[in-house]
Amino acid sequence: MPDPAAGVPPAASSPLAGRTGDLAAVGAREVAFLAQVSLRVDPALAPRVRFALPLEPNTWRRGGGREALWLGPDEWLVVAGPGQAPAVVAELEGALDGQHRSVVDVSAYRTVVELAGDGRFDLLAQGCGLDLHPRSWRDGRCAQTLLARVSVLLQERQDATRIFVRTSFASHLASWLRAAAPV
Repeated sequence: MPDPAAGVPPAASSPLAGRTGDLAAVGAREVAFLAQVSLRVDPALAPRVRFALPLEPNTWRRGGGREALWLGPDEWLVVAGPGQAPAVVAELEGALDGQHRSVVDVSAYRTVVELAGDGRFDLLAQGCGLDLHPRSWRDGRCAQTLLARVSVLLQERQDATRIFVRTSFASHLASWLRAAAPV
């Protein structure tokens, strides 16, 4: 993905701008301003999209400078670099022209916290009911769940877990991570 600061207006402030110290203390950082586009379409039309949409539940795929996370049988979250939402929307609208679909820029809805380190699964398990053992939770998996009583989307990457959280709950999540982390 491109530089997180590219395409961001100079006056923009991320939801967790004042919480960088708290996040760093638990091995986390905010990945602010990512483009996020909600796509609803019949999965039979997935081949029309120029990047791969995962068809297996709770998985994500990378391709064409995009990441597509499976959210439901006909629903995906397409993630790209900051400022790229208009291009992603235009690309999807063009590929699916004339088809029943929904393509919506939801970038302002969530921010992303990236949690790294070997202890991240133990930390997440304190507030999440998912089985995060490597036998079932590994790179390429994603899931919608509750974490610290907040609805989130988890995305497992090779060396980190991304937590997509509504901007209005971002500070609550940062506080919970800080309080739940081992001293």
